[in-house]
Amino acid sequence: MAITEQIGKDIITAMKAKEELRLTTLRMAKAALKNKEIDKRQPLTDAEEQQILTTLIKQRKDAAEQFAKGGRPELAEKEQAEIVIIEAYLPKQSSDEEILAVVQGAIVTLAESGTKPGPKDMGAAMKIIQQRIAASGLHADNKRVSEMVKAELAK
Repeated sequence: MAITEQIGKDIITAMKAKEELRLTTLRMAKAALKNKEIDKRQPLTDAEEQQILTTLIKQRKDAAEQFAKGGRPELAEKEQAEIVIIEAYLPKQSSDEEILAVVQGAIVTLAESGTKPGPKDMGAAMKIIQQRIAASGLHADNKRVSEMVKAELAK
């Protein structure tokens, strides 16, 4: 079942259960998905839906951090609760070991050209890694991946 359809069903469930936070979060996510679909003028693919939800999570993390810095812990907690609700619609994050295997494989591929890859090869490595992650069906946060790539290239 598509993410949009599942969110629609869960909105109804949240309404019946009178879960305000869940309801408002799901409505916000549905609106973001619908806006992107309207902009694109055709139905979204699963990958695009996941990308939109990932963006929403990133926005919530940034907001929670800002609220925490600003001395508003109650708003930071609300943002964290929204993150948990949205994450339920994304595939499970890949483990560090799985991602590291892809990263090391890509670096080996870069090394086959003759020179030892270094930090200057970050862009080329990330391009290969993102393609491999997408092809293998893994789900990984790009920030985590880039940190692993930096660490591996620095060796």
